[in-house]
Amino acid sequence: MSEDTIAAISTAMSPSGIGIVRISGAGAVRTAGKIYRSPGGKKRLEDVPSHTIHYGYIYDGDLMADEVLVMVMRGPRSYTGEDTVEINCHGGLLAVRRVLEAVLHAGARMAEPGEFTKRAFLNGRIDLSQAEAVMDVINAGSEYALDSSLSQLKGSVMRSVRKIREEILYEIAFIESALDDPEHISLEGYPERLEEKTAQEKERIERLIRSFSEGKMIREGIRTVIVGKPNAGKSSLMNMLVGEEKAIVTDVAGTTRDVLEEQVMLEGISLRMMDTAGIRETSDLVEQIGVERARKYAREADLILYVVDASVPLDENDREILEIIRDRKTIVLLNKSDLPQVLSPGDLEQMGTWPVLSISAGNRQGVEILEAQIRKMFFAGELEFNDQVYITNARHKNALEKARDSLEMVENSIAAGMPEDFFSIDLMDAYEALGTILGESVGEDLVNEIFSKFCTGK
Repeated sequence: MSEDTIAAISTAMSPSGIGIVRISGAGAVRTAGKIYRSPGGKKRLEDVPSHTIHYGYIYDGDLMADEVLVMVMRGPRSYTGEDTVEINCHGGLLAVRRVLEAVLHAGARMAEPGEFTKRAFLNGRIDLSQAEAVMDVINAGSEYALDSSLSQLKGSVMRSVRKIREEILYEIAFIESALDDPEHISLEGYPERLEEKTAQEKERIERLIRSFSEGKMIREGIRTVIVGKPNAGKSSLMNMLVGEEKAIVTDVAGTTRDVLEEQVMLEGISLRMMDTAGIRETSDLVEQIGVERARKYAREADLILYVVDASVPLDENDREILEIIRDRKTIVLLNKSDLPQVLSPGDLEQMGTWPVLSISAGNRQGVEILEAQIRKMFFAGELEFNDQVYITNARHKNALEKARDSLEMVENSIAAGMPEDFFSIDLMDAYEALGTILGESVGEDLVNEIFSKFCTGK
């Protein structure tokens, strides 16, 4: 438990109904007690039971700062694992700041970014993967991202990693014990058994690594690029999905010359949507740059929405686009379904394996079938965070890859007939790599870097 007492505003700095000033540390209750006054003037916060709330006033010297409710939580049953006090005051900017100043004048110091959560980690309340999930919960941009972050906060990643580490540690201990006491513990036939166990744990790790692709999209959104030739209705589709007129729509071909990016929510699915210039041959230098950017973004996309004007035949521009999207995750959207149709879904389906949907972006028809198709393509219908563990953090993925590589070294050593102590070295490397996910075997610099990205009041 830290000796010093820290304080910060834990709610957003904007006018609101309530604001919270959080205090944590060995002297949290004593510090709050210096500035708290009950209506009768007789109650002392130092004497109240833990996990209780008390009405009263905060004073900074002789100046009343605000009328408040004070929550007292004694460690270790608090967020940080330390004595913690939360002062609930009025949410005006001046009122919250005045209460914080009173706390600082009473002896607390200003908390550093993420220091409350850092103390929770250092005091053993949460592991490092759960601490990182706290920030993911705060920054969640979709329902799926929030559910995934909450699952990690409850320990889904921690439990999966600990299970693998326990199995690896057992093998390390067995090898070390056998080498220390060969008369009583035999290694006869052990390499074959270890080979089977190593393959099993490596597959568990591989399964977690494979989840990163979907996990990254859950956390950051699906990188979605709208492509098509000029006047196909790309900007109308963008406006339909955003729900407002973000992109300029005209009958003039080449109106969109640069990439317009927006975050779009479709029933809990987050799309990082990019409307691009119509792909065609052009002599206009500015439009050429926009077209080249459209090609580049299409090559980097998680998902391509290829908008086709169903009222006109395909031309050379469409054929170029078909080549770009041939091996990409793509949904073909036959737009302008309200006009006489020249193209049918079958015309496009025979050119590739992509799904083809009929929509009318101008009339805002087709959002539901598009959302259902995206969910089907990326999330196999529905996400179940109670059972499936998704890796959303690149640091975790890198650690898993190091652990997998170490287990492959074990397999290579077994195949080469190396002595058992070689197995133990690589098993320990895998064990320690997995430990970095939980916060074990990590340096102070990494811990400080992770928590420096947090907001001050968390």
